[in-house]
Amino acid sequence: MKRNPLDWIAFILLVIGGLNWGLVGIFDYNLVAKIFGDTAVITKIIYILVAVSALYALLTMGKKPKSETAKPPTQPSTPA
Repeated sequence: MKRNPLDWIAFILLVIGGLNWGLVGIFDYNLVAKIFGDTAVITKIIYILVAVSALYALLTMGKKPKSETAKPPTQPSTPA
């Protein structure tokens, strides 16, 4: 299944968010806040982008790619 750039961006942000939450849950260590600062605007933007990526993934998860849906059904050949 071919992915567009938005799919890849959402995937990368979800991985970053997932790993960060794993670090928070296991070690009580927030890497994003540690890198950019606990109250920095960029930290909040990253959290918002991760949330938007999750919503995007939820909305697009069940959709078939255009390449699969655009193919016309094949007709069996009949002798003339």
